[in-house]
Amino acid sequence: MANEKLTTTAHDHGHPHGSHLPDGGAHHGPGAHGDHGHDHADVDWAGMAPLLETEAELFSPLYTQALAWVARDVRDPGLVVDAGSGPGVVSCLLADAFPGARVVAVDGAEPLLERARARAARLGVADRFGTLAGELPGVLDELEYPADLLWASRSLHHLGDQRAALAGFGERLAPGGTLAILEGGLPVRFLPRDIGIGRPGLQARLDVAQEERFAEMRAMLPGSVAETEDWPALLNAAGLRHTGTRSFLLDLPAPASERVRAYAAALLGRLREAQGDRLDAGDRATLDRLLDPADEASVHRRPDVFLLAAHTVHTAVRPA
Repeated sequence: MANEKLTTTAHDHGHPHGSHLPDGGAHHGPGAHGDHGHDHADVDWAGMAPLLETEAELFSPLYTQALAWVARDVRDPGLVVDAGSGPGVVSCLLADAFPGARVVAVDGAEPLLERARARAARLGVADRFGTLAGELPGVLDELEYPADLLWASRSLHHLGDQRAALAGFGERLAPGGTLAILEGGLPVRFLPRDIGIGRPGLQARLDVAQEERFAEMRAMLPGSVAETEDWPALLNAAGLRHTGTRSFLLDLPAPASERVRAYAAALLGRLREAQGDRLDAGDRATLDRLLDPADEASVHRRPDVFLLAAHTVHTAVRPA
């Protein structure tokens, strides 16, 4: 297969891999870090790319566990597709997990796919790595042959009709091929319940604000259909056979590395910007202190910052 590089002007509803940033397209079940939703033409993906890349790299131990679990039932795939790849961190982990496979990273943001291609070249897998730019799931029609494994990390919930999207993903699988979706889990935590400033439970209240924003985003998607998020049942309804569900933990305990602190600060800063109007004055003031590098109570300096998260993966097979 030639090295795909289809560029379109479509606005993708599949977003950067596993991102927890408010404008990075992520949601992770209860306590979501949702996004701005709808039209992403005004998102500066090139500017966001380094942060998205750093985030995915921090979560790589979790993704590696998940891919090892998926690999137990996916033997020697010829084509692996990362649907909603972002800057390609997980795409390259897929290339590592399946060394005999061709990997195609699919995303709507060409600047992120540029990062993916550069990463593949640095890691020595460019000869079996391609990219497609366009809107999911239709852009998958550009694949030269069906996928043996299609991985979709938090891209599905950005498609208005998730049931139809699952069916669309399934149609791009080879008979006996596997669909693995990462949806749900637990919200990211990087601070104790009581941080010594403001009211205890700040992150729980941020979760509520994010859930409200996520619901608004879902409602504004073209063709949005309300759906009970019973992913095994939805996979079966799409004509696939659900084969497994498992959650994977990322546990980076305190004291946090500088990279974790920078991530926490970036996430809190974007939450402050995106969700500030949903918080009371006290919580906004607390966030401002957490973001102030000169404040001993900030995430830049406090000793109790950690990173804890859980992601859930569901797998299903297309009947042979």
